[in-house]
Amino acid sequence: MRLVLTLGSHFDGIAGFPLAAAGNGIEVVWATEIEPFPIVVSKAHFPHMKHYGSITDVSGAELEPVDIITFGSPCQDLSIAGKRAGLEGERSGLFMAAVRTIREMREATSGVYPRIAVWENVPGAMSSNNGADFRAVLEEILEAEVPVPRSGKWASAGMVRGNGREIAWRILDAQYWGVPQRRRRIFLVCDFRGECAGEILFERQGVPWNPAESREAGEEIAGDVGDGVKTAGGSRVTSTVTATYGTKWNGNSGANTGLGATTLGDQFPHVAFGVDCRNLYENKGLSGTLQCKQTGGHSLNYQNPVRIGYVVRRLTPLECLRLQGFPDYWLDIEGMSDTQKYKAVGNSVAIPCVRWIMRRIKEQIEELQDGA
Repeated sequence: MRLVLTLGSHFDGIAGFPLAAAGNGIEVVWATEIEPFPIVVSKAHFPHMKHYGSITDVSGAELEPVDIITFGSPCQDLSIAGKRAGLEGERSGLFMAAVRTIREMREATSGVYPRIAVWENVPGAMSSNNGADFRAVLEEILEAEVPVPRSGKWASAGMVRGNGREIAWRILDAQYWGVPQRRRRIFLVCDFRGECAGEILFERQGVPWNPAESREAGEEIAGDVGDGVKTAGGSRVTSTVTATYGTKWNGNSGANTGLGATTLGDQFPHVAFGVDCRNLYENKGLSGTLQCKQTGGHSLNYQNPVRIGYVVRRLTPLECLRLQGFPDYWLDIEGMSDTQKYKAVGNSVAIPCVRWIMRRIKEQIEELQDGA
């Protein structure tokens, strides 16, 4: 019998998690979001998905029960670039609201839903408040005490169990997953039945984009929570990530963007390099992490520039979409400004990473169901 999983997306943005889930046959049911432009984008692509507005105004007991809940909670207070206020910060504190809805849903369904929760955030969450915030994240989701690592620092990948649950986390860098962007993010998976969180994140046979990087993390995880794991070296770049900086993105030919520059595409005749405008360092064909500017507008400091010959310009919204792995048409919404697009894309997720996680969730649950 074909397994149909369902998903609810907190802090939905431009529907990055639903896009990755739908690509794996997972049904997207509802979302919470307050930003007007992302809501318009999300509704355009998932017209049947219900939107509930602010997460602070909803009860998990009243939301439709789903198998998977995703929440890439706002990270500005956890990021090195932010004020580092941690989980007590106004925006990052919304993590607690997401956990509240999960508890409420589980109470209302006698612990049946959700089966899986997926949290995404910046690596700074692991060091915020000297690691106390990440410990709080683990304890809030696990609803059990978690020991501090012997080293005093959280490893870039790990797993804990307690209260009948299993949590695994791992830092994934988008550059190893098929897009030319350096984007490191924590992905945390909780299996509320305590069966397969580790199997989801630590695939033993490797992944299509970089088998060695995946295999190392999976093999090194055994042991204490605080034990470190090997990370991929800087020279490990797949054939997809090359100095052409996008000449193979999504099979699209160059097109005029209205910004006075031609979008990089299959037919673009020049080699392009990602540039850090603060020190003029060229990233050898990789873009730095796409960001959003909360105060509105954009600048070279926030929208990574690119050098083509002697010309340096900022990336176009279309190029930013491709760096995140979205389809080219995803932001084709009439009347929307480039400022709105830059902010929305910078706030979203790298689709290849999330698509892989969604596939692993479905595979592992199917295996458990078939073996029951």
